[in-house]
Amino acid sequence: MANLKEIKSRITSISSTMQITSAMKMVSAAKLRKAQDAITQLRPYAQKLKEILGNVSGTLDLSENRFAEERDVKNVLIIGVSSNRGLCGGFNNNITKKINLLIKNEYSNKNVNVLTIGKKVNDAFKRGNLIIRPEGLGEAEDMFNDLTFERVADHAQYAMDAFVEGKFDKVIVVYNQFKNAAIQEVQAEQLLPIEPSTEENLDKAGDYIFEPSKIEIVRDLIPKTLKLQLFKAVLDSQASEHGARMTAMHKATDNASELKKDLTLEYNKARQAAITNEILEIVGGAEALNG
Repeated sequence: MANLKEIKSRITSISSTMQITSAMKMVSAAKLRKAQDAITQLRPYAQKLKEILGNVSGTLDLSENRFAEERDVKNVLIIGVSSNRGLCGGFNNNITKKINLLIKNEYSNKNVNVLTIGKKVNDAFKRGNLIIRPEGLGEAEDMFNDLTFERVADHAQYAMDAFVEGKFDKVIVVYNQFKNAAIQEVQAEQLLPIEPSTEENLDKAGDYIFEPSKIEIVRDLIPKTLKLQLFKAVLDSQASEHGARMTAMHKATDNASELKKDLTLEYNKARQAAITNEILEIVGGAEALNG
């Protein structure tokens, strides 16, 4: 059995850890509310805009919609969205695993590059030659230091320009989709080329009246929608990060509390045993003197 000083030191250390994890849980809970409101308000608009884009793309020729061109896939760009900090369970590791699975299974014979948003996914792939970091986009961790639509739009614009120029034949976004504070689902969505709606969905969508003209509207609609889809993914990831960290810190606090109880019980037993030994030594010494 460990001595009293060691046990007491461990109890003090665990108490300090509990204070930290509890504080981190409260901070994440406060940030989660704001992030959850942002993605909840944006998601219906983004989904409807994506639906309209798919319906309109299904009625266009390739000459009218350069972002829907299907090619023989040789070069793939994967945009990986993670966080800048850890202590959020498997949040970041799940993104890394998903990207590795895509590279291994679906694009094993393709030339794959990874555009990272977030420090953790950047650290996971920086040892290889997969990361691509164009000039003007800043560092991977800069995004969440000042998250704005304009900063995300720059990344989407690079992906669109590279697709049109033929540098990449497919663009995939990998991120954590926010469900609730305890559940985040890893998604791998195709950003480019645009997937047009099926004939069945086109029939349900009905006809559109274009004013001033279809070409002018589509020229503005497609880039805006693609930028918005990437922005939605980043907001989803941000809300998922705070939810995952809040859950992880809650579990850590509970585990620390249980460990503290066990150590306190062990400390009391050891203290009681030490007191009993001291009493026995005193009684034994007294008997020896009397004898």
